[in-house]
Amino acid sequence: MIKPLSITLAIAAAFPPVAVAQEELTRVVVTGSNIRTSQKEGASAVQVLTAKELAATGKVTVSDILRTISANSGNSYNEQYTGSFSAGTSGLSLRGLGQKNTLILVNGKRVSPYATAQNLQEVFVDLNSLPMAAVQRIEVLKDGASSVYGSDAVAGVVNIILYKEFTGTEVSAQVGSSTEGTGQVERSFALQTGFGSLDEKGWNVVFSIDGQKRDKLQQSDVPWLRDSDFRGNANGTLGWVPTNYYGTSDPTKLLGGVQGPLQVKNYGDITPGKSGSVLAYNAADYRTLIPGVERLHTSVRGNLKINDNTEAYAEALYGYSWAGQTFGAPLTVGSGLRAWNNAKQALDNINVVLPVGHPNNSTNAPQPFTATLFDLGARQKQDKVDFYRALTGVKGSWNGWDYDASIARSGSKMKETVQNFVNRYEFEKVLAEGSYNFADQSKNSEAVRNRLRLSTLRPAESTLTVADFNASTELAQLPAGALGFAFGGQWRQEEMDSNTSSAVLSGTELRPAINIIKGKREVTAAFAEFNVPVVKDLTVNLAGRADRYSDFGSAFSPKASVRYQAAPWLLLRSTVSRGFRAPSLPEITNSTSVSYGSVIDKLDPVTPTQPRGITNITIANTELSPERSNNFNFGFVVAPSSNSSVGVDLYRIRTKGVIGTESADTILANEKTSPEKVVRDAQGRILTLYRQYANQGERVASGIDIDLRHKLPKTAYGNFILNAQISRVFKFEQPLSNGAALTNGAGTNYFGSIPKWRGTTSATWELGQWSTNAAWNFVDGYEQTTRPGERVKPVATVDLNVGYKISAATSVNLIVTNLFDRKPSWDSSFAFFDYTQADPRGRFASVKLNHKF
Repeated sequence: MIKPLSITLAIAAAFPPVAVAQEELTRVVVTGSNIRTSQKEGASAVQVLTAKELAATGKVTVSDILRTISANSGNSYNEQYTGSFSAGTSGLSLRGLGQKNTLILVNGKRVSPYATAQNLQEVFVDLNSLPMAAVQRIEVLKDGASSVYGSDAVAGVVNIILYKEFTGTEVSAQVGSSTEGTGQVERSFALQTGFGSLDEKGWNVVFSIDGQKRDKLQQSDVPWLRDSDFRGNANGTLGWVPTNYYGTSDPTKLLGGVQGPLQVKNYGDITPGKSGSVLAYNAADYRTLIPGVERLHTSVRGNLKINDNTEAYAEALYGYSWAGQTFGAPLTVGSGLRAWNNAKQALDNINVVLPVGHPNNSTNAPQPFTATLFDLGARQKQDKVDFYRALTGVKGSWNGWDYDASIARSGSKMKETVQNFVNRYEFEKVLAEGSYNFADQSKNSEAVRNRLRLSTLRPAESTLTVADFNASTELAQLPAGALGFAFGGQWRQEEMDSNTSSAVLSGTELRPAINIIKGKREVTAAFAEFNVPVVKDLTVNLAGRADRYSDFGSAFSPKASVRYQAAPWLLLRSTVSRGFRAPSLPEITNSTSVSYGSVIDKLDPVTPTQPRGITNITIANTELSPERSNNFNFGFVVAPSSNSSVGVDLYRIRTKGVIGTESADTILANEKTSPEKVVRDAQGRILTLYRQYANQGERVASGIDIDLRHKLPKTAYGNFILNAQISRVFKFEQPLSNGAALTNGAGTNYFGSIPKWRGTTSATWELGQWSTNAAWNFVDGYEQTTRPGERVKPVATVDLNVGYKISAATSVNLIVTNLFDRKPSWDSSFAFFDYTQADPRGRFASVKLNHKF
């Protein structure tokens, strides 16, 4: 197979270096600096997605666009992560370092993170809450930027820039459907309009609104997934779930028989090495792959010229998002069933035993059992989120200084409702009474089912209040040019109140999942930056920022960068910086979480070689320090002509004091010295592991980004533009357990799947009224680390967008994603495919109509 680097070198060699004159550019502030510059390429690599490029993708959300960039190496999640406490959301993880290490800005300023944390500890900005219709361009800084923006900018910064001025009105509507028989339909619309003119009238207003509605996609809707039979794949099994058995932990001791979704299956097909027959159900019937969504975003910005040197502005963003999904199969009751005891901050064990005399117990002794309560219906979940940001400020110039001051309030408020959970107290009653038939649930009355059914509400809210000020000037004229200087300060208050339902706190809900976060802190910061022209074509930038947090203390982030225009066609650049990530509120403040996982416990008396389902209780740590990083970047840009460029940038990020919890293997290895971290039942089987966040080992990530751009001369055959962005991960090193040596996870799934190669290549052809854009998206394969001999294969998809201008004002587009219907690669660790890297929908075709007034 030809690797992307070979393609890159071939294209680069095709363009001989040609000296070109540097064009005079308007002085602007680019992401990663507070100083205005006319340089088209700076000392840090910034990928710019223009309005034209955004439209050419045919995608309707900010998330769908950003998640295709090559620097999104891994460990980022979208709404396919249905088991999350943040269902229906989407984030971005530059360099594979997690969403918490990628800073998302709108118009260069912070917005509130999502109402609660993902994966218990990750505080992140939900891309699905941000408007798409108002976006003019997106700048992706692929370098550490804590010296300018503070915490969270370790891996890079994404700056979503909205239209400041817009003339006229533009509307569009789009509808699409999967062509592969899944039945999923997606509809969207957008409107943007502008009034006034800042230059001519002294004021202007830009308003936009966009919306999206998409049907829910179940696993049972996808033809190649609906039977859950993966036995033809490496380490694949029949993806059915054993249930309804009694007496022991052996699922071959059947309780009842075939009923509802239950069928008799060969145990060995489900769990290799086992024998006998079991009652089991098809998990596909209860698994949502992509939630149904309804979203609405609005944006309004107004600008007012006070005088020739002063301008006031105000901006408001609002996003509504609803996501609905099947949370899972009806509750299974059996060994390990628990409910929360808020007084003890622990879990109470619930006795799941058929008493003597129960209709399902034909013996003269109490019988432990396991059963799934199918007649209560699948558990359902809906998340409703309201996001907003209100911002106002003033900017201008005074005595040679350019300044910008603003205040903003932003928030994210979530309400999560679930249905068909089970009432613990009613369950204990019907079990004792014998009024619920576990073996033949068709005989249960609707009255007893309604007694057991439980619906709950979980609220969560996150708020951010920010006051910003920055100013810049030219301090002096040096022999090589102007000495640029900028300084500023920031105050912000972060608050998160993520609660759980009253049913959980009262101990009413069986098998609760909990993510309680309640914290508040203030941050003050001061920063400064110098841009020093040393000699002609050689510029040094020095920046530093000091942050003071009310909870853990202080952090200082310096940065030095060099930009050298070695020749008109050759730019060399390099940066060295220190950064930090402040402990998130769930990590350092008052928080408790209860989640579920599995371990292989060699001391398990029943299944010492098989995964055992367990409960994790995780708590915060007020003694945490920030994660501190050292970033190094070096790169060059070759411009063979005014229409071509080849950019190559190397990066290395070393982070110390990475915040995490002990792995299950580490806890079990130290059980004798720390027995309080492991709770076992009377048989000696693990029930619960207790964890706490701590600053642990270090992490090293390194790699290379390649950016290729070429525009062919215009001919009778039209305009051709070729772009390619390719990323290669060299190292992604972390210890596998506390105190262990670093292990390289690049090209493996040791630390989440981290493919070595990822790339997007696009070709645009414009001829007369026609425009065509084809994009090739490549994700490399990776090694399975827990299943020897299995490798996840690479996958490449092609997206096509063909447009035709009906008139000067009206156009129509046919958009097809995954044109050749490539299926995601098999990954047994995800049961079928890695949802962080792939999409199960197959070919998806849409039609878009656009009109300008």
